Amino acid sequence: MPVGTPVLQGASMARYITITLDKRGVSCTARLLDEAAPRTASAVWDALPLSAPVFHGKYARNEIYTLLPQFTDRDPGKENTTVTPIPGDVCWFTFAGDDLGNPAYGYEAEEQHRATRDAIIDLALFYGRNNLLINGDQGWVPGNVFGEITEGLAEMAAACQDVWMSGARGETLTFARLRED
Repeated sequence: MPVGTPVLQGASMARYITITLDKRGVSCTARLLDEAAPRTASAVWDALPLSAPVFHGKYARNEIYTLLPQFTDRDPGKENTTVTPIPGDVCWFTFAGDDLGNPAYGYEAEEQHRATRDAIIDLALFYGRNNLLINGDQGWVPGNVFGEITEGLAEMAAACQDVWMSGARGETLTFARLRED
């Protein structure tokens, strides 16, 4: 650091992640919202990289997400929640193992979670407007907004539309560390 450069006391460095649709080769960059959702942002950051099959939202509308087995010792709880995510929001949802048990959801790999009642973590990216987090079986489903897309949203939105129109089979969604500023 050059002599005379001011040092901000108590200021934290911004942390960035990439979110990638692997098969389609499309990525975007998100800044973690450490100020608004510190527990959730830290839980995700500490567990990266994370990768699993991608799904497209059925109820919420303009959303892609992945379902992961619980990867933290302690759930972050509710923080910076919304039921109306905007384009570029990156959200965390926690479901009990049997919350997604309705066959209409179509989750083939979730049998093990339902059987053991382990928590399921849903990490989601919202790429368009007019989303509403309501589920016919559970009602309102607030999510923790822990990140915001800062680069590549338009390209990712186009790829997300392709997931919707062409299908998600064989596609994975990967969250990985990019950098700390």
